[in-house]
Amino acid sequence: MANIPYKIYLNEEEMPKAWYNLRADMKNKPAPLLNPGTLKPMTAEELAPVFCEELVRQELDDQTPYFEIPQTIRDFYKMYRPSPLVRAYCLEKALDTPAKIYYKFEGNNTSGSHKLNSAIAQAYYAKEQGLKGVTTETGAGQWGTALSMACAYLGLDCKVYMVKCSYEQKPFRREVMRTYGANVTPSPSNTTEVGRKILAEHPGTTGSLGCAISEAVEVAVSSEGYRYVLGSVLNQVLLHQSIIGLEAKAALDKYGIKPDLIIGCAGGGSNLGGLIAPFMGEKLRGEADYRIIAVEPASCPSLTRGKFAYDFCDTGMITPMAKMYTLGSGFIPAANHAGGLRYHGMSSTLSQLYHDGYMEATSVKQTDVFAAAQQFARVEGILPAPESSHAIRVAIDEALKCRETGEEKTILFGLTGTGYFDMTAYQAYNDGTMENHIPTDEELAQGFASLPNIPAL
Repeated sequence: MANIPYKIYLNEEEMPKAWYNLRADMKNKPAPLLNPGTLKPMTAEELAPVFCEELVRQELDDQTPYFEIPQTIRDFYKMYRPSPLVRAYCLEKALDTPAKIYYKFEGNNTSGSHKLNSAIAQAYYAKEQGLKGVTTETGAGQWGTALSMACAYLGLDCKVYMVKCSYEQKPFRREVMRTYGANVTPSPSNTTEVGRKILAEHPGTTGSLGCAISEAVEVAVSSEGYRYVLGSVLNQVLLHQSIIGLEAKAALDKYGIKPDLIIGCAGGGSNLGGLIAPFMGEKLRGEADYRIIAVEPASCPSLTRGKFAYDFCDTGMITPMAKMYTLGSGFIPAANHAGGLRYHGMSSTLSQLYHDGYMEATSVKQTDVFAAAQQFARVEGILPAPESSHAIRVAIDEALKCRETGEEKTILFGLTGTGYFDMTAYQAYNDGTMENHIPTDEELAQGFASLPNIPAL
């Protein structure tokens, strides 16, 4: 094998020209979105008032393997893509491990994360449809930042509902959004009917992605010329994010490298789904095998402790229902939970794959996550986002296992973004005040009690 450089770059001509639809190769397709009123699969006509027309088509298509990336989006991608695949030589040395560690770095853009890959796509289709603007929610603020950038580029209005505790903890992330022209509101708020209802039922709540989704959807459907866009969970988002995995695989293929383990952080599923897409496709088609690990926070453990069931995608129960691993739409993570990965459920696509045994899941405590983040920053020179650091934690753990066994495994993980707007959390860790909150079975039971009763379909 040739000597592997620190960074493996594709050139512009090697950048993927089509997104890969993982669902096309799944024998067990994700269960359809359900209309909460009729309990029947949502139709394109029913989804059209909420989402852009082309995004509805992408959302419902589980047969077409590839979707061409429009030239306007490819031109925008060229400002920060292809992103580098990095060999973590310094981390390997620090761990004294025979494992070979690679990470796909998605933080080389102003938004600081992978979220821009789908933000520009969704904004593009809104612009093509002749819409005035879009609404959305954001947790840690990375998706809101990315969408505000995309909307500014295309001349669209952007309304963002930001989870209240993040709004207060991350004022600079909020100001980046405002700099790009977005209107940012802490959620839950008094500006919507559903927000007022949530505040009445949960006075003083710090919010959740489920709350913010409810508000953003309400504003979209009640405002002429607007549609709702989402940064994770939906099939269309995983489709756009497949560019991460397609690039990573192309870079590895250049040097004849096949990863044994692929590790990604898991909140709603956008980064993980994008990273694993082409590798999982090979696994589904029987062409290759990989061990794939989803890493989620112990404070919001949808895969490892949730139920595989139909649930509302939002706290206000106004969105379609999705079959997914969920903690219940009313579940709100502890206020001391750092970063994103706050969603109560998981992508239907990834939930089905996990349920069918194609991937594993594990949960980690946030103090362990930040210990890994600090170690990584000190040797690799990048301050990682808290979300990314969940994957770093397990990648380090797996590399240490290789040191014990002497196995020379190849590990690939997703470095979803940078943590320069997350210094409040880093400060808490450095000061020794960061706490781990792991919900009790009794706390989870409260969320499960709100799951809708859906007859077998």
